[in-house]
Amino acid sequence: MLEVTNTVLIVIDVQEKLARVMYEREAMVSNLQKLLKGVTILGVPVIVTEQYPKGLGSTVPEIASLLQDVPVIPKNSFSCWNDETFLRSFKSMNRKQVLVSGIEGHVCVYQTVCDLVKNGFETYAVSDTITSRTPENRQLSLAMMQQAGARLTGMEAALFELLKVAEGEKFKEISRIVK
Repeated sequence: MLEVTNTVLIVIDVQEKLARVMYEREAMVSNLQKLLKGVTILGVPVIVTEQYPKGLGSTVPEIASLLQDVPVIPKNSFSCWNDETFLRSFKSMNRKQVLVSGIEGHVCVYQTVCDLVKNGFETYAVSDTITSRTPENRQLSLAMMQQAGARLTGMEAALFELLKVAEGEKFKEISRIVK
């Protein structure tokens, strides 16, 4: 089970030019906003990447507005694991459980998940915060990630798993977010 003190969220390449052409973009962005708000309440750290931002633009405003004090790491490699800045930031957090979200599911998200699993991290693909340009590639990416050893979860399932109990102020705040 996910533990707040052992989990980090990685948001991969949710950028303007990419996001415009994604399958079910609005639902993915909405779920990612909820996930970001929830992990912020719980104190789970976040790492954000952008693939070749000069050409693909910045993180979409709906997500960027929720990233106060979260540095964005530009990269050119498909897998985040192959970027030195990402790797330094990720390893410095000393977390063994990783929630992964972003685009495109069958490219950067999938390759990052494979590298995380291969390197011994308990990796969760947050399925309703991952998409690709086509529904077929989105489905394929989730199947490939699961075959590679990642666990599939959803935004709401992950937040309540991290929360553990149905009481207190954090429970009330997260309940309001997911509704």
